[in-house]
Amino acid sequence: MLTSTYIHIPGIGKSVEKKIWSTGTHSWEDFLEKKDIIPIAASKSKKICQGVEESMEKLDANDSEYFASLMPSSEHWRGFRSFSDSVAYVDIETTGLSPSSSKITVIGIYNGKEVKSFVHGINLDEVVEELAKYKYLVTFNGARFDLPFIKKEYPQIEFNQMHADIMYSLRRIGYSGGLKKIEVNLGISRSEDTTGIDGFEAVRLWNRYERGNEDALDLLLEYNREDIVNLEKILELTYEDLMEHTFGSR
Repeated sequence: MLTSTYIHIPGIGKSVEKKIWSTGTHSWEDFLEKKDIIPIAASKSKKICQGVEESMEKLDANDSEYFASLMPSSEHWRGFRSFSDSVAYVDIETTGLSPSSSKITVIGIYNGKEVKSFVHGINLDEVVEELAKYKYLVTFNGARFDLPFIKKEYPQIEFNQMHADIMYSLRRIGYSGGLKKIEVNLGISRSEDTTGIDGFEAVRLWNRYERGNEDALDLLLEYNREDIVNLEKILELTYEDLMEHTFGSR
């Protein structure tokens, strides 16, 4: 989808992008071949050609920061396939809802192969180095919740990667509500041990752990693990629908 995108080019909006798509031009290479027959002004066509050539160079260089800085945050989901070899699915657990009065207890990161858990009082600080490894982040409500919490705890983290907060993109194709509801709608099941656990119960599990219950921490980590692993499942199941919806909304 990224290589069909033009709205990151300065001065190019969605109306021009849709006009390009309406000609059956769905890739940058197609545009460069068909630029003379696409019905847009010559000055705009020249600008797009320059932007496309630069974008191809940046993508070849695996430069996600370039696209993150130019593309509306609501459209960062488009870069998922292009940076799928450097994706971090991120979810946090906290003691409350406000970064100013609550603390992070767990940060979970799943890179598509393994889950890494960072726990307050054990290894939470290591998340700074870990997050810097990835060119693309995926969260659910992370723009309003997870990333602000992490940023307050670790202001040195720049979060200059592309970031797909799929809560918003999923709404476009009819999936509303919380993460657990969407999982059910997509046929994704949780383990017997974690079914029914929510954010409030996660706080209680942490409190039990702080009182010496190690099993409570194990369950909290399993709950967090399923959160991040399921983010990948959700995005894989819905990405084609997102593409179809975007191309079809001409």
